[in-house]
Amino acid sequence: MRRDALPTTVPFLDLRGAVGAHKAQMMAAFERVLDSGWYVMGRELQCFEAAWASYCGASHAVGVANGLDALILALEAVGVQPGDEVIVPANTYIATWLAVSHLGAVPVPVEPDPATCNIDVTRIERAITPRTRALLPVHLYGQAADLVPIIDIACRHGLAVVEDAAQAHGACYRGERIGAHGDAVAWSFYPGKNLGALGDGGAVTTHRDDVADRIRVARNYGSRVKYHNEVMGRNSRLDELQAALLMARLPALDSENAARAAIAERYLDELDGLGRHGLTLPLVPAYASPVWHLFVVRHPQRNKLAQALAERGVGTVIHYPVPPHLQPAYAHLGLKAGALPFSERLHEQVLSLPIGPAQTPLQTEFVIDALRSVLPTL
Repeated sequence: MRRDALPTTVPFLDLRGAVGAHKAQMMAAFERVLDSGWYVMGRELQCFEAAWASYCGASHAVGVANGLDALILALEAVGVQPGDEVIVPANTYIATWLAVSHLGAVPVPVEPDPATCNIDVTRIERAITPRTRALLPVHLYGQAADLVPIIDIACRHGLAVVEDAAQAHGACYRGERIGAHGDAVAWSFYPGKNLGALGDGGAVTTHRDDVADRIRVARNYGSRVKYHNEVMGRNSRLDELQAALLMARLPALDSENAARAAIAERYLDELDGLGRHGLTLPLVPAYASPVWHLFVVRHPQRNKLAQALAERGVGTVIHYPVPPHLQPAYAHLGLKAGALPFSERLHEQVLSLPIGPAQTPLQTEFVIDALRSVLPTL
């Protein structure tokens, strides 16, 4: 491969390129919605909900306004109430915790598995108390959490399982797509997701008729018949335009996930020898088929590595610089620095490399060459 053909910069995510590949289909969807005269809770939403449920292997999909609302509505639908405790990963985006808190419940963090960075299933049971109502595993970075032991623990203790799949569109666990293993699965369609809208959007998939029914009512002011309100609901509806745009992108999701997997395979293969320079690559357990929403490496001098890569034109992002328990929003829990040491160490070391469906092989090579160049100098 000619070295002079390599690019000079690589963005962390080329969102314009990823979306632009579907421009014709998305413009057709936009015009269809515009011409319909019906913009909320119509046929476009119904079609996308049916297609997303089928894709996920679920009985139901309920479109909502965003991923945080999906989590809140799912937890509420399985019975989480004020004062309850919900077990959450210590290592996650804060939205997972916020959903619990917005219901007046208490997030109880459990440290991650050092190998996968997902919740450590061996630590869950010791965190359960008489107030525990649900388990909330996250399929972090696009890789499934270990669901069989999680669901087994939940069954033995009479707990609900709500999955946070905001980063896991199309991910598989033991050969089956995420979407119907637990009692409810919450999704985000934020633009940067593997399946992204052109704005906020979310959904809940479930195999339970009662959970789907509660969410459908709660998302629409607590009403199933206009002006008749059964419960104190909210306004959280996936609008017709976003549903139509998502439907336009859904047929390409598997191929775009495959493009991400090809990049990840190159990273895993060609960066393998850099462990001697402190680089830790992600590990994929046998039960998981990830969709590589993020490719997250670890390095003890993460900030210096990010700066060195930026100077060479490689865009990176830190997911996430501050763990939830050390955010000011959760100071009231009293979890000081050192309370969750492995999670804290992860947040000091993680760095997300460029990955996305529009990233070219030459761009991937550029990133690999940059890492090979800068790591020995740190």
